[in-house]
Amino acid sequence: MEIQIANTENNLRECYPAFNELRPHLSESEFISQAKRQQDNHNYNIVFIKNDGVVVSAAGYRITEYLAWGKTLYIDDLITIKSSRKFGYASSLISYLVKKAKKENCKELHLDSGTHRHEAHSVYKKHKLNISSFHFSNEIVKLNA
Repeated sequence: MEIQIANTENNLRECYPAFNELRPHLSESEFISQAKRQQDNHNYNIVFIKNDGVVVSAAGYRITEYLAWGKTLYIDDLITIKSSRKFGYASSLISYLVKKAKKENCKELHLDSGTHRHEAHSVYKKHKLNISSFHFSNEIVKLNA
């Protein structure tokens, strides 16, 4: 499995159908615009795997620092399209990102996952990712309504 880096607008366009399964609220143009903005301003990167010319799995990540964890590779997004699950694509991306974190001298690797994503959780556990905290959030836009 060849892991590629999405470093062009065309690559982002190819990745959109996979990301759309995870982030259905974003249109293709919104996805491309936001991904480019995050790449330019927040050290965001996307890696992906193709099968038969189609992106079947992708991960968005960034390397940053936190007071709590030090230098960390944070996986923002990880998706394998539904029809291509159970073939090890997500595992390959996680392994790649673990190696990347080590190469970049990160102390930790983190990701958040929805509580309902049980299949994904089994993949994370195979890679020795622990459930280490709860994630709390609030939609600020709705607070002012």
